[in-house]
Parts: sequence; C-alpha cells; structure tokens
Amino acid sequence: MTNNGYLRVAAISPRVTVANPAENAAEAWVAAQQALAAGAQVLALPELCLSGYTCGDLFAQSALLDACEDALRTLAGQTKGIAALVAVGLPVRALGRLYNCAAVLQNGKILGLVPKQYLPNTREYYEKRWFAPYAGEQTMVPIAGGETPFGRRLFACGACTVGVELCEDLWAPAPPSTQMALQGANVILNLSASDEEVAKQEYRRALVAQQSARLRCGYVYAGAGVGESSTDLLFSGACFVAENGRVLAEGPRFAQTGAAAHACLDLELLAAERRFGSFFEAPKGDPLPVTVCAPLPSPQHITRGYDPRPFVPQNENLRAQRCREIFDIQTTALAKRLLHTKLRAVILGLSGGLDSTLALLVAVRCADLLGWRREQVLGITMPGFGTTRRTRATVDDLAASLDITLWEIDIKPACALHLQDIGHDPNELDVTYENAQARERTQILMDLANQEQALLLGTGDLSELALGWCTYNADHMSMYNINCGVPKTLVRHLVEFLIASEEWNTDVGAALRRVLETPISPELLPPDAQGDIAQKTEDVVGSYEVHDFYLYHFFRFGFAPQKLHAIACRAFEGTHTPAQLKAWLLVFLRRFFAQQFKRSCLPDGPKVGSVSLSPRGDWRMPSDAAAALWVAQAEEIV
Repeated sequence: MTNNGYLRVAAISPRVTVANPAENAAEAWVAAQQALAAGAQVLALPELCLSGYTCGDLFAQSALLDACEDALRTLAGQTKGIAALVAVGLPVRALGRLYNCAAVLQNGKILGLVPKQYLPNTREYYEKRWFAPYAGEQTMVPIAGGETPFGRRLFACGACTVGVELCEDLWAPAPPSTQMALQGANVILNLSASDEEVAKQEYRRALVAQQSARLRCGYVYAGAGVGESSTDLLFSGACFVAENGRVLAEGPRFAQTGAAAHACLDLELLAAERRFGSFFEAPKGDPLPVTVCAPLPSPQHITRGYDPRPFVPQNENLRAQRCREIFDIQTTALAKRLLHTKLRAVILGLSGGLDSTLALLVAVRCADLLGWRREQVLGITMPGFGTTRRTRATVDDLAASLDITLWEIDIKPACALHLQDIGHDPNELDVTYENAQARERTQILMDLANQEQALLLGTGDLSELALGWCTYNADHMSMYNINCGVPKTLVRHLVEFLIASEEWNTDVGAALRRVLETPISPELLPPDAQGDIAQKTEDVVGSYEVHDFYLYHFFRFGFAPQKLHAIACRAFEGTHTPAQLKAWLLVFLRRFFAQQFKRSCLPDGPKVGSVSLSPRGDWRMPSDAAAALWVAQAEEIV
C-alpha cells in the first residue's frame, strides 16, 4: 500500500492556555509527536495556536509577541531530524504591522510564514482591531533569530504540494486555496479558530468537503480547542480531513485533552480527478513562489479502507435514496424515448433473472407514468436448451402479478435446425452452441418489435458491458438499453428496494424474491441432473462484486494494476485471497480490452452514475487497443 501515492495527514487541536506561548508550544509538540508516531507526514495545528486565539488586546503586548517567537524557535528546533511538514499558527510582526500567520516547519527550519488574507470583523469577531490583512507582499522577515519568507506560497515535497490558508480565508467568495490548487497544491491546510454555534458544525463540515471537491484536493482543517477563553465564545477543537468532496476523518469535539483527525489521502486519485475536465481552465492569477522542501518521510500506517462495493452506499437510507433516483432516471428516460418514437408498446425478453426483471419493472412503471395499459408491455419468454423450470415459473408469476402481456416461443426447434444447417454437432456444448440460442432470441425480439410497432428494450447491465459478457449482435443489441448504466452489484439492491418501496401486490413481491435467490446465469447450457441451473456466470468470470470494484477504480481514477490489486486486498481481506484477486484482475483486464468492440456500437441508454461505458460519451477507446501493458503489470504482482 505504501507505494501507491498515499499521504498520511493529521489535523491536531492541542489544549491551549491563553497567553502562555511556552506551555502551548509544549502541548503542541506532545500532540505532534503523537501524530508523528501514528505515521503523519503533514500536520496542521490551529490558528494562533502558540498564543491562543482569544488573547484580545494582549496581542498588542510585546511580551506576548516575543514569547510567541521564542515558542516558535523552540518548536522548530524540536522538529530537527524530522522530515514531516508541520504548520502552526501564531501572531507575527512584519512590515511594521501585526499579522495572523501560519508558520511551516520542517527538519528544524522555519520554511515560511503564510499570513491570513480575510479577517472577520463582524459580530463576535474583531480581528482587524489587532491584525492587518495580507495584501500580496512577498518578502523576508526576521523571526526567531533568522530570516524567513513571508507571504502566500506553496511548499513542494515531491508528489505532495502543500498550500496553507487560515480560517476565514475559506469562507471568502474566492478562497486563497483556489489559486493555490490551480498552481499545483494538492493538499490544503486550514489553520482555524471557528467558535461553536448550534448547527455550525454541519455547515463547517460541508464547507470543507465542498472546497476539497471543487479543488480536487486533500483538505486538512484544524480548529482551536476548548482551552481557549470561554468568556463569550466556546471553541470545540473541530478537526476534519476531506478529500475530493468526502470527509475521510473527523476528530471528537469538546475533548478536554485535545483532539485530532488522521487520514490517508490518495494523491494518485486526486491527480486523476484533476487530469480531465475544467479544473485547469480557471484563471490562475500571479504565480506563487514555491518553497522546495526536503522529501517527506515514507508513508507508514496506511489505515485507509476501501468499500468493497463502491457502487452501493452502505448507509441504508442513502442506498434507498440512490435506488429511487436511479429508478426515476430509468423510467423517465424510457418515457422520453417512447414519446419521441410514438411507439405504443414495449417488448423485452424475460429470463427470470435479475437484469430482465429490473428492466420489466422499469417498463411497467413507465407504462403507468404514460397512462398506458400494462398489457402494452410485452414480455417474451423463449425457453432454450438451458432454461430451468424454476426460472420459467418465475416469469409466469411476474407476468401474471404485473398484468403484462406474456408470450412464449420455444427456441429449441429453431436452434436445433440452425445447428444442423451449419453442420454443428448438437452435443458439442461450445460457444457456438450457446450463441446460437442468444442470437435466435434477439432475432425473435427484433422481428416482434417490428410486427407490434414496439420498442425492444435491452436488459444487459454495466458490469456485463465491462466484461463483454454478452453475445455480439444478440443480447448485446436492442433499440434502447435501460440497464446499461447500472452495475450488477446495484441491480440486486434496486430490486430489493423496489420490493419494499413500490406498491406491488403480494404476488409480485414473492416473485421478485425468487428472482433474488436465483443464481446469475445466461441459461445457455443444459441444467444439471436435478433440473437446476448448471451454468453459473461467476464460476466462469469470477465475482461480480470484485469486478465492479475493479471497474470503479479503473474507470474513475485510472489506477494501475498494482494499486488495483493492493486496494482490493484491503477491501476484500478475509473474503478473497490475494491470489484469487490477482486472477480476477487478470480476467477483468483481458476481457475489458478484448471486448471493447462490443461497447463501440452500443444502443442508446441512460447514464445513471459516475461510471458509464457509452462510446458516445464517457468511454472512448479503440477496439484494437492492446492490453499487454496492463496485463504484464498485473502478472508481476506477487
């Protein structure tokens, strides 16, 4: 995990004593040591941490300012031999005025002083009484016995480039972090002192998360804590770490001994998010100076976890909300296509499996939306050599309970004649044997659609498109594919959601539950001796849950095979072995590249999430692209 672009960061809020810089430096160092022991490579401490934020008019006292310089010198000296980057807040005399600054420390040195630009001066805040706002100066200032760069700047540490802003800077319409990010900062530290009010925490958390999303960055927010004066205000020690719109870690508030939030940022993920889109099109402003820092220590204690089902929210309420939205997208999209074509019926093949069942539910709800009779949904069941009694009975129950039209056309005689025509031994159960059935079904559906002036609805899902697990010019083709944006792991949850949330009758719910219990299979090979499904898709291609995990991270972030395997090992620890995950990764890569020709000529269908393989939009790839580079890297995984 340590070689895959991770950066361990910490937001720290040590307990402070107002107007006691020496004690505050000691507390800061204890907290910093704890973070360093946990593997932190970049640390942020709060605004005016060395003095205390609530000193009031004591900020005009030279004794306090001198003591802050001494405390900074002490703290900087304690970092000698430590490659981690540490940012701490203090008042700084510069250019004849007093500034609210962040000091950035590394290996015994003060690398720079970054002043606050936007000073709050309303209601409980009164910062302009003591501090000057930063006006863009870049200079050297004397502090703690040396000369230090003063002004907004970036701190470059190899793959990590750090920018620093202070509290209100983030609340401004154009936060300084925006310019920093546009000029290369991928980690922003915010040294803050934001007091508590009812519901303010939710707003603050959302603000941090949204800024990390806009900037495609890691955002480390360290807030002043409970040691601050409570004369009129209360500070809670709010600490967050966010990445690309998501809060990765949040420290406890109101902790008497201080608080911290630790997280592992993924710099490769952030680079991938920035690489495309409009991020770099915004005006960057005047170039910022860059301080080139010593290399950061190697990342340790990579605690970052990965959801094994990235398409499926773990939170039950969020999952239900997501399923409702997807179902609404599918239903509305199909309604638009039907209104445009002026067709008066929908036709689809029904197998008794998950995908065709979801497509059927979409079609039925769309018919209700358009004021159609449900009989205008035409379900065609086409028993073949592998159809089992179980799935055939499920189709009957679904059609009857949903009041749709159901026709049965037995394809076995036609397929047997076709195999005879092409001289294929019917006992040779190969891909020709299987695909003859799939293509016969599609021919029937296409011709019936013409005959009935109906729209042929495709049922194949996103995961099948990624693996090419469809027969070219068979189930691969339709007039509109309603499931093309839904991954296999989410199809199941959509059906579960629809059982619970839609006003179906009891028989529909019972039939849908049987669908959920049915193994995933194309049913193109004969059943076993007991008449049950013998051909199970996951026995051939591997776990759909794992393939969906690979698809998400391969598509969204362009992760290399080594990283895909590393994070899969973390996500599926205790469930699948590293060797099995490597084998499935090779399957995924080989099939994804080899089957692009099927995706290059897909029918229309709605995008429902952040991953789509439409050749007209999200994924444009030549059908003859070589997989050798990716496969070779995957084969090298130990």
